[in-house]
Amino acid sequence: MKLLWYILGITGLGLTIIPAIMVFNGALTSEVNKNYMTAGMFLWFVAATKLIKR
Repeated sequence: MKLLWYILGITGLGLTIIPAIMVFNGALTSEVNKNYMTAGMFLWFVAATKLIKR
């Protein structure tokens, strides 16, 4: 179970970093970037909270 939270946390971090790079390169629009980064933020906070409690 702990491995699952690590994978979800890394996925959340990836969803906050990769879309920003893609907007910089012109591959994504700003609106899509906001959606991905919001999803990544929530995923990261949930995973990090679960990992800190253990």
